[in-house]
Amino acid sequence: MKDLDAQTCPLVGAGMSRRSFIRTSGVATATIMLTGIPGMASATAVPAWFTPYERIRVARLSELTRHEMLYFEYPDENSLCFLVQMEGEAGGGIGAAKDIIAFHTRCPHMGGPLHGAYKAEHAAVGPCPSHLSTFDLRRHGMIIAGHSTESLPQVVLEVDGDWIYAIGMMGLIFGRTQNVSG
Repeated sequence: MKDLDAQTCPLVGAGMSRRSFIRTSGVATATIMLTGIPGMASATAVPAWFTPYERIRVARLSELTRHEMLYFEYPDENSLCFLVQMEGEAGGGIGAAKDIIAFHTRCPHMGGPLHGAYKAEHAAVGPCPSHLSTFDLRRHGMIIAGHSTESLPQVVLEVDGDWIYAIGMMGLIFGRTQNVSG
């Protein structure tokens, strides 16, 4: 292996050894990963498979009743979703306690209806009447039991003052080949 010299690496001519160069590069990389690059947008907690849709008002924080399902259509009139405030923190939850979540009401396996199937004591929804799939609402709608191989599509929510807004979906809505931004 050829040694570095001033012609192949200008930093060597400046008195920097290979070990110093690697250490400095590592520190610089770690700093950028932790703090970001000035002027660039910061990373969000929303996964890469988040599909943005039109931002719509869903409910008021002050009018929520714990464990009562609130239904709304999102991202279009053919998509029924539910919002619920649970006990304890949930993945993707919003609000002070991160306990407000929303999901699509169709099972991702074969589209069976899940509205009205919320089980507060288990923080779950289901079973689906088709094949008994049940989903854990505290863990982004992950499958607990049944035939589904995918999580329940979760509505991405945000809070602005007293209003709760739906802004997108995580996961594929049943009956669609892809989630297309509106």
